[in-house]
Amino acid sequence: MPLNVSYKLAQASALIMAIILFILSYIFGRDGLFLWFNTNLGAFADTFFSYFTYLAEGWILIPYLILVVGIFKKDALFIIINSIISTLLTQIPKQLIWPHANRPLASGIDLSKIHTVAGVEVHSFNSFPSGHTATAFTLFLVTIYIFPNKKVLLVGFMYALICGYSRIYLGQHFPLDIAGGIIAALLSVGLSIQIRKKLFKKPF
Repeated sequence: MPLNVSYKLAQASALIMAIILFILSYIFGRDGLFLWFNTNLGAFADTFFSYFTYLAEGWILIPYLILVVGIFKKDALFIIINSIISTLLTQIPKQLIWPHANRPLASGIDLSKIHTVAGVEVHSFNSFPSGHTATAFTLFLVTIYIFPNKKVLLVGFMYALICGYSRIYLGQHFPLDIAGGIIAALLSVGLSIQIRKKLFKKPF
């Protein structure tokens, strides 16, 4: 699959998902949509999502770099630039712009209605945008940019979606935060591609 087609499909898929979440949050309300997605799906789902969510934490960049750069000899600097910009676009809003944006447990929702998983520490503030979601979608978009392939597109999108959903299922974020994380990823990868063009003089 040509690079420009595969990346644009990935970009469009991510953007459509973010827009859908923004619209649904507006229609049903931030809290109402969260409670619908946060429904208890049973013991298997509890275990699955509590582990899968780790695949979107910051440390995942280390094995990712080893695999993509060490084995496939791709641009380490490009990946690192993406990671830095993604971190800035999530942490500046979380820490400086909306530091008191509450997460579900501190939002005033009846706690008996919120599904949480035993052993998973649930946070209270710095809710918007979701950093895990930004990381997952950044890795998805970077990977499809580096490896323009239909299978990569499908598997990468599913990985990012599941990571984003896991944050809602575990009671850590609202769907609105997930949409914000997706937008942060789109912006970070878009900016990184422009920087890559300037530094490496490579086409899209």
